[in-house]
Amino acid sequence: MAGAEEYVPAGAGIQKLRTAVHDCRGCDLYRDATQAVFGEGPADASVVVVGEVPGDQEDRQGHPFVGPAGKLLDRALIEAGFDRDSIYVTNAVKHFRFTERGKRRIHKKPGRTEVVACRPWLLAELDAIGPDLVVFLGAVAAQSLLGTGFRVTKDRGTVLDLPDRPERAVATVHPSSVLRSDDREAAYQGLVADLKAAVAVVRERGRGRGR
Repeated sequence: MAGAEEYVPAGAGIQKLRTAVHDCRGCDLYRDATQAVFGEGPADASVVVVGEVPGDQEDRQGHPFVGPAGKLLDRALIEAGFDRDSIYVTNAVKHFRFTERGKRRIHKKPGRTEVVACRPWLLAELDAIGPDLVVFLGAVAAQSLLGTGFRVTKDRGTVLDLPDRPERAVATVHPSSVLRSDDREAAYQGLVADLKAAVAVVRERGRGRGR
């Protein structure tokens, strides 16, 4: 698998990247997905939130985090103290991966090969935006830039340095895991607590830059 690098326009801004991603053939997921789903939000956002892969509704609508997990994420971000409109949201992998079950399309976790193939898009987004902080939702998202040894269960809510990059990072669980939890309220409060740790980083950096 060649990967996405040859399809990513060097030094491009967000709008040009968003247009170019629809021509990406860096992995085979484009064959069955409806469309590529690129990130959305302010082009100068101080926070970038990275999920795993578009879901069924995201694939159909062409926008990230518009399904049930996205609605829960919006609520958690606001409760944690973020200005939701100031955050850029995206996924580590830009095409929906699924298996068909009758008429339903059931989400499948992307493989490591697909995550690595799509990583140039995520790096290009970060280069174009220049955020202070990256918030990873779930292991797939976190391992896309932190490596396969990273464990969300061990280091969630911890402020980390991204290897070879200026941004800092905080990882937490994916909102979809909250929806699947037997104790949804406890899982939700854990997500909010992790996001509050991320808010503290942004406020600290904002004071240092006079923002």
